[in-house]
Amino acid sequence: MEREEQFRNKIIWFSFVFSALVVWVHSVNITEGRGAVFENFLGDTAGQIAVPGFFMISGYLFYRNFTWGELGRKWESRIRSILVPYILWNGLYYAGYAAASRLPFLAGIVEKGAVPLGWRAAADAVLNYTYNYVFWYLYQLILLILLAPVLYGILKNRILGGAALGAVFYFAQRGTIIPYLNLDALFYYSLAAFGGIHGKSLIEGERTGGKMAAGFILAAAAVFVYGASWPGEISSRVCYRAMMPAGLWFLADQKKLPGAREWMCYDFFIYAVHFALVRLVNKTAALVWGEDRLIMEILFLVMPAAAVWLCSRTGAWLKRHFPILWSLLNGGR
Repeated sequence: MEREEQFRNKIIWFSFVFSALVVWVHSVNITEGRGAVFENFLGDTAGQIAVPGFFMISGYLFYRNFTWGELGRKWESRIRSILVPYILWNGLYYAGYAAASRLPFLAGIVEKGAVPLGWRAAADAVLNYTYNYVFWYLYQLILLILLAPVLYGILKNRILGGAALGAVFYFAQRGTIIPYLNLDALFYYSLAAFGGIHGKSLIEGERTGGKMAAGFILAAAAVFVYGASWPGEISSRVCYRAMMPAGLWFLADQKKLPGAREWMCYDFFIYAVHFALVRLVNKTAALVWGEDRLIMEILFLVMPAAAVWLCSRTGAWLKRHFPILWSLLNGGR
């Protein structure tokens, strides 16, 4: 593979791994005992790098080779890849919850009462991801994309950009809340955007001894601040969620990664579908098997593989038989 192909292949690998981790985040189904410890490790520790990793990938790709003249094209492409799927999926989730809440068996699984019908309820569901909680990520991403002129104006200057990143980190780790925008998301996205503007040669290309050392240091530091230092504080979580994806990126050699398989390319579809799938499976299993820990642990372990299999099969079928619908739901990916 050429260098650009290797880079794109690495993006697919990381996006796929992050998608699998997101499934584990929402698959936790045991709260006590050794099973809970294991599930919490995968879901609440390892899995916590997934969405920050998505923000970092998105920020880097948006600002990689960015110029002011690229702004219109970048916004246009994100309308197709982000905004349109955001609206469609939120609408589908609203329709699905509204229908399920009125069916006797499914109503017990949904546990929402009778979901209100009407234009106001529909508009709220579409705009505010009311019934599609995981799309908070896309909501934040849309805001960050809209802020591109401001972010680029600041980040293109190394000194000003570095100071801005420090300020965002300071307020994020203090738990500062501002209207609409999540400061954690702003930090992860802007950090990678800064790398896309100023550090392309460092972030891309062959893995060197220096990059490996940087990867080990970042990953080890991430583990230390999260587990051995002050794991209860926001600052440790923000550091962990930023340093671990970056460390893994430097450790992975894009020249040695196998070519991504087709079923690995359905990461967005997996992200969009998995929450409903996980909730349906876990709630149904609880009704059928009660508190059987073995069953619940097995379900937890296989959930990412089940989600990948189902989404890749469904996605391939939609792509073959309803290509326009598939393109809209998947953002043209």
